[in-house]
Amino acid sequence: MTSSSTSGAPRSPDGDRGDLFDPGCPTRRLLDRIGTKWTSMAVKVLAEASPEEVRFAELQRRMTGISQKMLSATLQGLARDGLVGRRVEATVPPRVYYRLTPLGLTLEEPLAALREWAEAHMAEVDRANRRDEAS
Repeated sequence: MTSSSTSGAPRSPDGDRGDLFDPGCPTRRLLDRIGTKWTSMAVKVLAEASPEEVRFAELQRRMTGISQKMLSATLQGLARDGLVGRRVEATVPPRVYYRLTPLGLTLEEPLAALREWAEAHMAEVDRANRRDEAS
């Protein structure tokens, strides 16, 4: 996505705009990776702590309702994508620390915009759902 059209919409290197229906679309691929509540919560907790690290147990405590297995899978995915760094202290038991990478930090702003939208509009969405359920 090195160039833009006259409308300012990002374009892929071959000149075509991303197509959410195409599994290769960058937007779709990103949403597949970060489109869960647990991912956005982990990014928020780590962004609030940045540049400090956060221990696994603290992440689990702050992310109410997440299982150890789901948190581990979420963090592994974020680390694999280069969004989260992981550091292990060789103690018994091992202490595992996480932090957002510089790339991961760039994700906080768009996720914050999504949270702001939700705070401004979820009451309307909830009302629409109640109207639909009542009819």
